[in-house]
Amino acid sequence: MVRMSAEERRESVIRAAITEFAQRGFYGTSTEAIATRVGVSQPYLFRLFAGKKAIFAAASLRCVEDTCRVFREAAEGLEGEEALHAMANAYVRLITEQPEKLQMQMQTYIAVAAAEAEGDHEFGEAVRAAWMKLWETVHLPLGADDGETTTFLAYGMLINTLAAMGFPPEHRVWQGMYPSARVTGRLEK
Repeated sequence: MVRMSAEERRESVIRAAITEFAQRGFYGTSTEAIATRVGVSQPYLFRLFAGKKAIFAAASLRCVEDTCRVFREAAEGLEGEEALHAMANAYVRLITEQPEKLQMQMQTYIAVAAAEAEGDHEFGEAVRAAWMKLWETVHLPLGADDGETTTFLAYGMLINTLAAMGFPPEHRVWQGMYPSARVTGRLEK
């Protein structure tokens, strides 16, 4: 059996953390559940990460990075409306095929609000900085138009909300979406 490097283990922890935190949130997820999913001990987990907050932050930021990557790849060589539809299609595919990414996003927004309420602004600052990278990732292909970028991201948040609530693809709430932004298959929970 080949031993994983610390960096490969770290990646495994981030993937497991996304799955666990997506389902139960920050407060409902134990580090024991993450360690068990990865197949390591809790003490080993804490050799890789400073604590539960650090694991959650890494999982949250990975989800934003993954979304940025999906948008960049979809919009490569495109601009304007073509880029918009390509990114919308790619995003819907991402959250349909990997619903834990959508659920983790939603958990991240809740965790930022909770951390801020407790006076912990570091996590919120990191998430806001990552979100601004997301903004820039869609901003340029949409012609660097603030209105288009805002509209695109607003539709994305609406898609997140409708998908998270489990509206089936045939429901009328989807009819006002860009055809490329409509969820076409039921999201698994």
